[in-house]
This record gives sequence, structure tokens and C-alpha cells, in this order.
Amino acid sequence: MSNSENKLHVIINDISILEFDRNKPLPGHQRRYLDQMDITMDAGIKLGKDNIENPNTLQRTQYVANSLVNALFEENYDLGIAMCTYLAKRIPDLLQVKAIGEKGDTSIELVFDRSLEKAQQEQAIEFFKPDTLNTMH
Repeated sequence: MSNSENKLHVIINDISILEFDRNKPLPGHQRRYLDQMDITMDAGIKLGKDNIENPNTLQRTQYVANSLVNALFEENYDLGIAMCTYLAKRIPDLLQVKAIGEKGDTSIELVFDRSLEKAQQEQAIEFFKPDTLNTMH
């Protein structure tokens, strides 16, 4: 895994808000916090309008990503960083959390197949065909 693929990026409305480097060690109290999050989610989560008694990994990922984005919209950066840490450590294949919208009306995309750097390099270049010139002869 390249260095850029060992990072989790959180992007809101096309602006990179958080970057988590998975190469950095996590202090013990933060590891315990993540363990407590798992214990809490074991008791069930509310995802949208659904109560899920035994959430699977994807449902947990969606729940934490929603919590992350909501925390950032509310400027609760400590909670946002905690949620980002959970996603980075528990979901190692997750490379980007992309949110579009505003508080209460947000679309969240979980990106597993391309890092932020790779996505930026792959942005399409658009070529526009000039209109046919009308020439009079």
C-alpha cells in the first residue's frame, strides 16, 4: 500500500477537511475509546429510520461516517476526529469519506477504490469540439 493509500481523507463539499495517517501509532486511551464504540454499537444502532440490533461492518461504517459528517457540520472537531480515527483504524480499506450537502441534507459516499491523490490525478480532462465555423464562399 502506498503512503497516500495509507491515509483516510474526509472531504465535504469538495474540500478536504480531515486527513488521518494510519502509519501513526494510536495512544492506548484512544484504542480503548474505539473498543468502547464497538461495545456501544453491539447494543444496536439507528441508521436513518431503521433500528439495527446487530449491525454488520458496513452498517457500522455508515453509522460512524454519518456521525463524523454531522460532528463536522456542528464544528465538534473532537468528536469528528474520534469518528475519523474509528473509520481509519477499523476499516483499513476505506480511503475517502465524501459528503455533499449541508446539515440535515447530506449525501455521503464511502470510497474504497481510490485515494484522494489518485482521484485528483484521474480527474477527467474535457475536450470541447469547437463549433463548426460558418464560412461564406
